[in-house]
Amino acid sequence: MQGIQTWRVVRADKGAVLVVPEAGLVAGLDDEPTRVPLGRDGLAPSDEGRVVPTVGDLVELAGDAIGRVLTRRSVLVRDSAGRTSQTQVLAANVDVVLVVEHLDPEPDLGRIERLLTLAWSSGATPVVVLTKADLVPDPAVLAVDVAAVALGVDVHTVSVPDDLGLDAVRALLAAGVTFVMVGPSGAGKSTLANALAGSEVAATGERRHDGRGRHTTTHRELIRLPGGALLIDTPGVRSVGLVADDDALGQAFADIAELALSCRFADCSHTAEPGCAVRAALDSGELPERRYASWRKLEREARYQAIRADRGAAAAERARWKQIAQLQRQVARGR
Repeated sequence: MQGIQTWRVVRADKGAVLVVPEAGLVAGLDDEPTRVPLGRDGLAPSDEGRVVPTVGDLVELAGDAIGRVLTRRSVLVRDSAGRTSQTQVLAANVDVVLVVEHLDPEPDLGRIERLLTLAWSSGATPVVVLTKADLVPDPAVLAVDVAAVALGVDVHTVSVPDDLGLDAVRALLAAGVTFVMVGPSGAGKSTLANALAGSEVAATGERRHDGRGRHTTTHRELIRLPGGALLIDTPGVRSVGLVADDDALGQAFADIAELALSCRFADCSHTAEPGCAVRAALDSGELPERRYASWRKLEREARYQAIRADRGAAAAERARWKQIAQLQRQVARGR
């Protein structure tokens, strides 16, 4: 009996997705993408309920619609803006998250910590790529500062115009491995994507006077690189709402997690308790104040998002039972 064909979502637009056969994508075939419209709610069935299909998803088709979104082995999720409990899935079935940050202007360490926490939470492996090394006098010094907050993560410094450091990044691009790039506008993600692809696969824009750059990628799209690796470029983000758990925070802030093991109390809040190893390291200067403040901020944000998600889930369950009750009353009246 012939198995059901699996398709990969290579682009997600409003109201539709573009898919190609997974087997052809792996084999390097240049299949023309098939446009699959979504329902009015933009959702498709999956084993976890109805979900919004995203770039990187593996799906099965039923006629001209998505029959099922297969279980995601990893998922990169950001919190939505506002007070709702909704989240946005940026990419699915990703193996490596490339956190791209510019060296000019100087790297934003807090943003790197945030994106690394997001990456660890996805289930993929984070890697930091520092771009525009040709625009600063001593990129190695800045890279040391970044490495100090990217614990357990490889940090690569690159200059695309000089082809500096790109071989180390290219070495990661094994066949069949899916990468996603995240970072701010102006970080050089599209320029990096073109360099790795060896051709113009993403539009690039000139940098603004403040160094930020303009949004040149307006949608998420999966492309196949020479050698068989798959790359997802994402629009630049100025702020990323955090969706993370204690494990992800513990990986992104492994130094603080290790200190916390030596606290006198297992439930230490690391604020004013006696015998707090984290506060002691902070007072001695071993733990930088900026690092501690960043950790507390992300911890509070993750906790707040989790509370909102629980409330949202409870509200959805109440609405579901309300709808069931209404149907039951309608059936009873029709007897």
